[in-house]
Amino acid sequence: MEKACRDCHRIIGSEKSVCKCGSNSISKDWSGYVVIIDAEGSEIAKKVGIDKEGRYALKVR
Repeated sequence: MEKACRDCHRIIGSEKSVCKCGSNSISKDWSGYVVIIDAEGSEIAKKVGIDKEGRYALKVR
């Protein structure tokens, strides 16, 4: 089961315990899913405050 970072909402693999942003606040309890391919040109990325490409959870508990 994949996990999500509580700070940046990036989805990470189940075996990792630290996110690329440096946070170790990781949760298994998340919902929603968005994939950002072009962070600079994406209106969705701008609305949710994402500035890097990747897979993100919309809600992390």
